[in-house]
Amino acid sequence: MEGGPCKFGWTRRIDVITIVRPLLICIVGPTAVGKTAFAIRVAQEVGAEIISADSRQIYRGMNVGTAAPTAQERAQAKHHFIDFLDPSELYSAGDFEKDVVGFLGSYFEKNNVAVLVGGSGLYVKGVTDGFGNLPRDKGVRDTLNARLEKEGVESLAFELRILDPTYAAKMDLKNPQRVVRALEVCIVTGKPFSSFHSDNKTERPFDLLQIGLTVPREELNARIEKRTKAMIENGWVDEVKKLMHLSHCNSLRTVGYKELMSHLNGACSLEEAEERIVISTRQFAKRQMTWFKKDDRVVWFDRSETESAFEHCKQIASKYE
Repeated sequence: MEGGPCKFGWTRRIDVITIVRPLLICIVGPTAVGKTAFAIRVAQEVGAEIISADSRQIYRGMNVGTAAPTAQERAQAKHHFIDFLDPSELYSAGDFEKDVVGFLGSYFEKNNVAVLVGGSGLYVKGVTDGFGNLPRDKGVRDTLNARLEKEGVESLAFELRILDPTYAAKMDLKNPQRVVRALEVCIVTGKPFSSFHSDNKTERPFDLLQIGLTVPREELNARIEKRTKAMIENGWVDEVKKLMHLSHCNSLRTVGYKELMSHLNGACSLEEAEERIVISTRQFAKRQMTWFKKDDRVVWFDRSETESAFEHCKQIASKYE
């Protein structure tokens, strides 16, 4: 900033400095739509690294059943938040928010663009919008976990329906980790857990571009069936065998693993397990679309419009070079 004299006195020149914030490209959509391949292509084009927003790909030893990026795919673009936890470890969307936002703080010191890809809605929301400072109480949580072991998730889910019917109506009440977390907040605060999930968003120090990939339901159903068959042929059953001793863990109470464990326990044939996996995966994909469609910031592209989606990402990212 400099100044100089004039007939009216001194003038002051103010230099305007434009501060360009970094960009986070979020690629979302239902399972089996082709998010991984698209994310790698975008990352290569814009020179970015990829963050996986998948609540099961974080666990080691579950690569086949979670359709985690292969070694070849990871060699094409650097990936983060894959294979870094033992399946016995608990990890929440809040933990993911804290870890990824911390990672991005360091990453954006040297890079302008990052890519986040995945179908776990809460994980994506944690990074884009935050959850606020939800309280924690180890004593309450330990008590709830003890009840979970003794009474089962159904008992806790019944209590959650009473304390917070709004949240209970839209969540997966068979997910013990989420039921326990919601009850913990309800008990500690005396308020419904859903009251903390308002429209108030945490301001992030980066810009967002959210891309949604979709496909007609009939085509998606066919892709799910084809992928399920391929995963079984590629060793999914053997993968589950190695995890049978962890069947009580929340990480294994997920689509595909529970059905194959039932098969390995003699409760159904492999063909029946495969049919159940396909049905459960289709239902899961429908829930994913319902979740992501609620966010009007997502720019949607049909899978047949992949080139348009790619050009859109390329054009926006070019402004951050």
